[in-house]
Amino acid sequence: MRSIYWIKVADKDFRKFPKAVQEVIHDALAIAAEGQKADIAKPMKGFGASIYEIALPYQTNAYRAVYALQLDEDIWVIHAFQKKSKTGIKTPKQDIDLIRERLKRLKEILK
Repeated sequence: MRSIYWIKVADKDFRKFPKAVQEVIHDALAIAAEGQKADIAKPMKGFGASIYEIALPYQTNAYRAVYALQLDEDIWVIHAFQKKSKTGIKTPKQDIDLIRERLKRLKEILK
């Protein structure tokens, strides 16, 4: 079983989610920690096979948590956000850029 770690700001943002959303995302992360993939998780396009996005529609909103595998032996949650895309279903560019920057910094720290 892998440990789950959070980038501090991702955890802070995640704690603002509704409790029901938090529980479902926690369950999906627990499944990942056991070496499997939850139905609501999918590889995030443009990041390779080791970056996953948990996508959860809830009421009229959409919530996301992005986690990384294969940085080390653990799972790292690098971003959590409420999706408010003005361009359809695509993840907003500012969130993509933020994910890239956090991944870069995390890789440097874990060296």
